[in-house]
Amino acid sequence: TFPMKLWLLVNSPCVRSVRWDARGEGLFIDQGLFEQELLLGGGYGAAGEEELFKTKNFGSIVRQLNLYGFHKLTVSPASSAVDGGPMPATAGGDTSYADGPLHHFWNPHFRFDRPDLLVKIKRLTKANKEKLDAGLEVTSRLPDDLQ
Repeated sequence: TFPMKLWLLVNSPCVRSVRWDARGEGLFIDQGLFEQELLLGGGYGAAGEEELFKTKNFGSIVRQLNLYGFHKLTVSPASSAVDGGPMPATAGGDTSYADGPLHHFWNPHFRFDRPDLLVKIKRLTKANKEKLDAGLEVTSRLPDDLQ
């Protein structure tokens, strides 16, 4: 699922374009680096591996984030530092993004220390929206390796 792909990306030491924020409660996406690394035939995964996302358009990724209940936050220079956060700074202590623009997204169920919450992130389909509006819970199953 899309939230699971995001979880794997933000926790992968090989991916530089997606990082946890300082509190581990949101993620930063460096658009330029993300496009190079993951959308435009970048080097994530083995050669010949199926594309991670079925799009090369960053706007489509943002649309997916919105469909799964992620909210865009305003990026302030202070919040983009990863000082003391769960992700270590890159070699040389560089915690800034060079390629920008930088996007900060948040979802209450997407947290560094809580992979168990990923099941609560549902795509906002018409049926799911109706359930939520009626006060019903919408869940999905976690992949076996996270249970």
